[in-house]
Amino acid sequence: MATPMIEVKAVTKRFGSVNALAGVGLTAGAGTVLGLLGPNGAGKTTLVRILSTLLKPDSGQATIAGYDVVRDAQRLRSMIGLAGQYAAVDELLTGRENLELVGRLYHVGRAERRRRAQEVLERFSLTEAGDRQVKTYSGGMRRRLDLGASLVGHPSVLILDEPTTGLDPRTRSELWALIEQLVTDGTTVVLTTQYLEEAERLAHQIVVIDRGRVVAAGTADELKTRAGGAVLEARVVDPGDLHRVAALLTDLGDGPPQLDTERRRVAVPTGGGAKVLLAAGRLLDDDGVTLDDLGIRRPSLDDVFLSLTGHVATEAADDETSGQPAVMAGPPPPPPAAAAAAVSATPGRNS
Repeated sequence: MATPMIEVKAVTKRFGSVNALAGVGLTAGAGTVLGLLGPNGAGKTTLVRILSTLLKPDSGQATIAGYDVVRDAQRLRSMIGLAGQYAAVDELLTGRENLELVGRLYHVGRAERRRRAQEVLERFSLTEAGDRQVKTYSGGMRRRLDLGASLVGHPSVLILDEPTTGLDPRTRSELWALIEQLVTDGTTVVLTTQYLEEAERLAHQIVVIDRGRVVAAGTADELKTRAGGAVLEARVVDPGDLHRVAALLTDLGDGPPQLDTERRRVAVPTGGGAKVLLAAGRLLDDDGVTLDDLGIRRPSLDDVFLSLTGHVATEAADDETSGQPAVMAGPPPPPPAAAAAAVSATPGRNS
């Protein structure tokens, strides 16, 4: 078997009383997308900080392309691209200047960084806006520029921490297509997300993390198999009816019912088909339950997540860092404006 591009073994990390990671282990092959799925506070961002060499684990080991993220941090940083949850671009610079600045920080020669900046602007449909200040950009344009900046160094591994949070559906779909193209070109992507649809579309392998632990791993289809062949779903008008409906449907399913209070639904795995649907309709009607919808469908990653964790993927939890500062594996990346000043004062190699 080929050596994994990313390998994490029994990694732990605590912030005071918060156990952010509790023995996490996972692998990802080259040229694939590893989806890290979990609610806020699950430990996803903590793991991303460790993989991007910005945070030291308390124990365990993480490697990328065979290099240790702590011992070989300096070497790894030239191989990794990182786009966090918020666009980290300088509003006072133009889009082109932001990209060329990143190239200079990577010690890319002048002609080459200009070529790469133009390449990124074209790839992310920002050519016309390339010479405008970023403060004039829309949120979606800034997000594309931020993702493009993470590619200027031609990284082997791209780490994306909830890259589409807050984007409109059209821009989100465009970013999905761009990520798919990067993977086709050979880039390995680590993608953290709360969007189950996003994980299902992009990820070759999904790791579900909850409260600092891996609770499941596999392809989308493999994870769906855990939820059974089909799902009986009842959506109620009154949220107060949820527990009553769950009790009524328990004997009709092949597993325990799952309650989603946010969407006012009860889902039960079943293999009974139309007969179960008819029986459920009669049972709920006889009990006076008012429904928005009742049906049988294929299981989704929503069902998988509910069955594994008991709550929906977007449910808020304790903050992963509990307000504690990160322990850096090396100097923290400077803010864009500070970086520009530093580059102007002390030119790097090949400038």
